[in-house]
Amino acid sequence: MTAPLIPIRSRDNAFVKDLRRLAQDSTAYRKQGRLWLEGDHLCRAALERGQRPAIAVFAESFWPAAQHEYGQAAIKNIVIDDALWADVSGLESPARMGFVLELPPAQAVQPGLATVVLDRLQDAGNVGSILRSASAFGFGQIAALKGTAALWSAKVLRAGMGAHFALRLVEGLEPADIDTLELPLLATSSHQGSYLHQAALPWPCGWIMGHEGQGVSAALQERATQHIRIVQPGGEESLNVGAAAAICLHASAAARH
Repeated sequence: MTAPLIPIRSRDNAFVKDLRRLAQDSTAYRKQGRLWLEGDHLCRAALERGQRPAIAVFAESFWPAAQHEYGQAAIKNIVIDDALWADVSGLESPARMGFVLELPPAQAVQPGLATVVLDRLQDAGNVGSILRSASAFGFGQIAALKGTAALWSAKVLRAGMGAHFALRLVEGLEPADIDTLELPLLATSSHQGSYLHQAALPWPCGWIMGHEGQGVSAALQERATQHIRIVQPGGEESLNVGAAAAICLHASAAARH
């Protein structure tokens, strides 16, 4: 049976205004206690991770094709006039559907759980990409320091493509909070430490991924058990942090086997 259907055609509707903020303001989820997942692929990934959205939202022209697959996915369905989508969407090419989910409760750092520490990463695409790599390579927790892009923002959710729902996410941390991990910490570096392919990698561990321009902060470098760099025979000064994270986390996964 299809969930109740509510049509909306006014841009001044309160729900539309809230949805616009969720899609376009990276911190609105904290105020509203809700998340916005936009696009068929991301919505499907959330369902595959066992999520049940509170609301499914569809462009009016897309609803006839979507109702068979998604009509029962949410507690209720809302259909929005096509003309409103470009105004609401945070995408250059707006998707024609999305889910509104309740924001999961805030969590504390869990000691002993293999973790990726995000040290003030600014780019939402990098953060989401690292979440995907963490989930793929068997890490269970993300510990984000203050100054890192908002983990549950619409842009990070899109880049994460469902990985959020397989991870324990903790944000707004100070360097001292990382001590509660009680794990060996591996700090990435472009100029010092052991080469990754030669290093003995502990498990479980915490990988520290640093700010795109400044790298890992001094406070976290001091806490690191090892400093790790990636061999770069091509001569580039450094790798994009998302690419570096994928290489490092894969190395940890390979070392376990």
